[in-house]
Amino acid sequence: MTIDTLREVPLFESLDDDAAKQLCELLETLDCEAQKVLFRAGDAGGAMYLIERGKVRIYVQATDGHEVTLTELGRGDFFGEMALLDGQRRSANAVVAEYARLAVLSREHFLSFIMGGNPNVALEMLTALANRLRHTDELLRHSTTRNVNEEEAAQLTMADRAADKIAEFGGSWKFIIFEIGLFLSWMLLNTWLLFDKGFDPYPYVFLNLVLGIICGLQAPIIMMSQNRQSHKDRLRSDLDYQVNLKNELALQDILQRLKILDRDSLRAVAEKRHE
Repeated sequence: MTIDTLREVPLFESLDDDAAKQLCELLETLDCEAQKVLFRAGDAGGAMYLIERGKVRIYVQATDGHEVTLTELGRGDFFGEMALLDGQRRSANAVVAEYARLAVLSREHFLSFIMGGNPNVALEMLTALANRLRHTDELLRHSTTRNVNEEEAAQLTMADRAADKIAEFGGSWKFIIFEIGLFLSWMLLNTWLLFDKGFDPYPYVFLNLVLGIICGLQAPIIMMSQNRQSHKDRLRSDLDYQVNLKNELALQDILQRLKILDRDSLRAVAEKRHE
């Protein structure tokens, strides 16, 4: 990786020429074909990656085997930086989406670079990590607190709203009372009031035609409304899945932190006993 290419990464754009040259010497180039798995959740983390070309997909895997893509990174992006800061295991999976050339920075080289007089890089990394966490938190909050009715209403067209109103009226007592009133009025006009001058005398052939047209139009309109209800149900199921996924990831993170705290406390007790 050249100095110009390195400066395309926001994390290192403020480095002077000497520091950038020193860092380039510490980087190892890695060419990867598409679909190559770089690491999986739970793997030991000892390096971060800079993308010189190509794309990398970061994802997590649910318990049912379904893959949930968190982000897709391209030229100038970086990932795996948490391993440089805490040395813990990977929290997600990374796979090459298309042919990529990566620059790998190991934790040992990173620490030696920081200790060599470049502490501002660590500060920039912490800032970038905080921004990513805030962005991810906002995405999760937005995706799991959406109101299904508001989400679905925002996509309605005028035809959809008309179909809902007609279907709602067609399935109510108002429509039944309206039809009974129409039948009685029709028969009253053509049988008793107009006598032989009725526009639709018995057996009311024209009335049957009107009823046929109403039924023929009502059925597809009701189906349109039912299809939209099915779409709303699918949206609700998707939001429920996202809520469950967020809770599961949060629980896994809490359990991991509890394990670390438990390990540190046991180590502290053991050291105290040796004293």
